[in-house]
This record gives sequence, structure tokens and C-alpha cells, in this order.
Amino acid sequence: MSKATHTYPKVSVVLPFYNAEATLERAVESIQSQTFQNFELILVNNNSTDQSLQIAQKLSTSDARIQLLHERQQGVTFATNTGNNAASGEYIARMDADDFSLPKRLEKQARFLDRSPQTGVVSCLVKHIDPTMKSGGIKKYVEWVNSLDTPQAIKQNRFIEMPLINPSVMFRRQLLKKHGGYVHGDFPEDYEMWLRWLGNGVIIDKIPQVLFNWHDSDSRLTRTDPRYSTDAFYRTKAEHLSKWLLNNNHPYLWVWGAGRKSRMRVSHLMDKGVFIEGYIDLKTRELQDSCCVHYNNFNWNAPTFILSYVGNHGAREKIRAFLHSKGKVEGKDFLLVA
Repeated sequence: MSKATHTYPKVSVVLPFYNAEATLERAVESIQSQTFQNFELILVNNNSTDQSLQIAQKLSTSDARIQLLHERQQGVTFATNTGNNAASGEYIARMDADDFSLPKRLEKQARFLDRSPQTGVVSCLVKHIDPTMKSGGIKKYVEWVNSLDTPQAIKQNRFIEMPLINPSVMFRRQLLKKHGGYVHGDFPEDYEMWLRWLGNGVIIDKIPQVLFNWHDSDSRLTRTDPRYSTDAFYRTKAEHLSKWLLNNNHPYLWVWGAGRKSRMRVSHLMDKGVFIEGYIDLKTRELQDSCCVHYNNFNWNAPTFILSYVGNHGAREKIRAFLHSKGKVEGKDFLLVA
């Protein structure tokens, strides 16, 4: 008599939650309503004190595909890692308790990974839902993220900001064993993980269709948690950017942007062994320890590498266009990192 063969789901959806009673059921129903049904949904309660746990218990009781776990150590990193470790699917899809996956998200992302064996992670375009109508900066960020819809664009722009909306991704579960998952610390853990994976050669792609609604709120971690402060982002960038610069033989470089903020952010790179030869700016400045050259007076024929730390609205594209006009190639002669 042959033994019954246990079948594993193709996709594991990992959804950590904390005090999400207002939105959890909507998020879960968006997964249950997927056109792709070969999934398991792993809910991870992270010490909720509202009715979230009761809602999750009801949902898991009524649907055998839903597994309810508990993570006592507070933090979305710990809860997500708990869900990832319990996942049995070939692919893992992320989901947050206040967001919404459109019906064909899992189908299209799983099919993409099936047909693109060289791709490790696939995201999609997202729709920004802002009930407060107050988050113009987040809206511009989402527009920028949506514009990065090729592996090259994602890789090339990864040091500007996080090039993915974290809960919109699906990835191969084997990558967790190969490159590690989220690491807890005083930095944006999701950004750190994507920088680490990209630095290790993982190809990240994006389906150029809106398959995910990203709901904004005043309580979103990117607004409230000090790990998502501007300084924390630049410290995280410096850790991985310095490795990239040194591995690509760029230990000496020029920085475009000589303002106080730029120099403070560059200091994180200098702590990692990168040497700054000087600064390029719109005007000549007197700096205590470095030279500063007006961009019109810079020797653009010199074989040097340039980092642009200018983050003012509109300035990034102007600097990119100017450098292209000087024959500079992005990724080879310069990078934009703000």
C-alpha cells in the first residue's frame, strides 16, 4: 500500500500583523479572492491588543489554507521571519495587514518566476491609496518606484531609495537560505535586505502592471519608526555602497553636492574606507578639509568616479542629464545616491 504524498503549496503568503482590526479581514480576503489558488496564507500575530487576533482565529478556522502563528518578540522583522521560516511554498509573497492584493497578483507573479528562472524576486506596479490626502512626498516616491520597471533600473537606482514597495514582492524561498532574511537593527531592515540581495547578484524584476494597492496611514512604520529616519537610510546605504565602490575599484571619488547635509551623509562612506577627493557644486565653496569646484570648472575628461548626493526635487534628473551630456555612463562613471 503506497503512502499518501504530501503536496506543498506553490506560494506561501506571509502576512504579519499588529493591532490591525480595521483592515486585516480586507487584506486576507484579497488573498482568498486570488485567481491563483495554490497558496497557503501564514498570519503572524505580533502581540496584538485589539480584536486582530480574534479576527485571525475566525479566518484560520474557516479556511484550511490559513495558518495562524504567534511571534512574542515585538517587531515586524521578527514576525516576518517567523512566517518566512514556516513557509513551505516554492515562492514567498509578502503582504501587509493594511494593504490589498488585486485578484491576479499571485497568478502573474508566480507565472513570471516560473518563466524567468534567472529572476529571484518580482514586484509589480502599485497604486498609492491615501485617505488622508496629506502624503505628497509618499505619492512622489511611489511614482518613482513605479518608474523602475526593469532589473537594470532597479539595480542602478538602489542607492537612491528603496526601489521596491516591500509587501508587493514575491521571491524564491531558497534565497532566504542563500542570502539570509531580515536582520533586526537600528536601520530599515527591508531596505538592508534588498541591498544585500542585489549586492549578491540577485536579479529583481517588476511586472509593469498595477497588481497591488498600498494603503498609506499616519501609523505606517516609514513615518513613525526611527529605523526609517533619513540618517538611518544613509547609514544603511553607506554600508552597501562602500562595498560596491571598493569591489569596483572606486576607492577615490568626487561628490556632487557640497552642502552640509551632503557632507554629513558622505561621512558615513568615509568611515567605511572611501576617500573623497573633492566636491562639485553649483558654486565654489570654502571647505575646511576639502576642495570644492564649480561644475563648469571641473575637468570632465579626468578618469574619476562621481557620486551625486543632491536630493532636491528635480535636481537629480538635471544632474543625470548633465553627466550624460559629458559622456559619463551611469554605473560606470557615476551613481546617483540621493
